[in-house]
Amino acid sequence: MTSTRERQRAAARARLEREMAERAAKARKRRQTQAIVGAGAVLLLVVAGTVWLATALGGDDDKKQNTAASGGAAQCAYPELPKEALSKQIKDVGLPETQQRNTGTQTMTIDTNLGPITAKIDRSKVPCTAGSFTHLASKGFFDNTKCHRLVTEGIKVLQCGDPSVTGKGWRQTDGTGGPSYRMAEENLPTDQRPAYPEGVIAMAKTQDPGTTGSQFFIVYGDSQLDPNYTVLGKITGGLDLVKQVAAVGSDNVNQKGDGHPKKEVVINKLTMSDIQG
Repeated sequence: MTSTRERQRAAARARLEREMAERAAKARKRRQTQAIVGAGAVLLLVVAGTVWLATALGGDDDKKQNTAASGGAAQCAYPELPKEALSKQIKDVGLPETQQRNTGTQTMTIDTNLGPITAKIDRSKVPCTAGSFTHLASKGFFDNTKCHRLVTEGIKVLQCGDPSVTGKGWRQTDGTGGPSYRMAEENLPTDQRPAYPEGVIAMAKTQDPGTTGSQFFIVYGDSQLDPNYTVLGKITGGLDLVKQVAAVGSDNVNQKGDGHPKKEVVINKLTMSDIQG
């Protein structure tokens, strides 16, 4: 006959096994949810009237990038999205090289219908993000796309970089596109006030860490966002064009002062220069 103590031990083991199984199931579900949410969305929540987002997701391994691999290089992670997250808004142009230069600077040139916008990017601060942009630009990823979001109240930003936002008019899915991979955030302005001053260009993302994709925003006026978004670089020319767009306003489709820009901004071509220095 089984003793009372043995029965208690068996019951405790059974409870522990159930708890471990439940935790594992919740962890799997959380990872799946993150992978789907980060599938390249930058306005997935914005369309519903909420704040910022962009692309990707990931576990602890995904965040272990920017680790020096050798002199002048960083080891970057660009994990691919799961197949179930590859919507029509995702543009698959392959993956960047995992080893990226972490020295020197690059010039980003955004050739728009209103004129050129240029930015300086310091590779020592954002080697992985700069590597991603260089890869995407070389594939024509951003060409002939429109900037889909303008915020004029609270924060002052113009958001672009969704490869699915093309053609005339607007679609409900605008702001949900991106590349077929994700990456962790870099160069977060945790000690800066405001965190995103006028003239910076930064990356949009979801509320989860490790969800940066291709969407970016140009800050045309000091904006106190939480310092969770990669600061990609500094605008060196064309900020006046962005301010002209802001002056015309948005269609307020999300809320007052937040919607599609009334003055259309089309990215004819986005290029990244060779690394200097």
